[in-house]
Amino acid sequence: MAVCAHLSGAATAGTQTWRCGNTYTDQPCQGGKAVDVDDSRSEADRRASDAATRRAALQSTQMERTRLRLEQDASERDRRAAAEARRHALAERRVAAAERLAQARIRKMDREPRKSTMKFKGA
Repeated sequence: MAVCAHLSGAATAGTQTWRCGNTYTDQPCQGGKAVDVDDSRSEADRRASDAATRRAALQSTQMERTRLRLEQDASERDRRAAAEARRHALAERRVAAAERLAQARIRKMDREPRKSTMKFKGA
């Protein structure tokens, strides 16, 4: 809407633009300064500028989508790597526990002599 009003010279003729801090308005404000907004560009220059603005906006949108997709992929890779690390650590703990149990059995067998039986079983 602002572009249409700006392009039609009649709509902007007689209006004044004021800068009030970091904003612009058509109403005067305390401490505001009048700003000259006369656009002396040709129609072709305006169209080219508008087209460049649209291209830049489209490109920035595409770049944002790409960045978000890359961030999501990286997050998914990190999640999978963390899950794999947890599985690996759990497997290592199981192997270590099994080794400790086997060594405890071996130590127990070495400490206790075998019990003899009273019966002879043989030929």
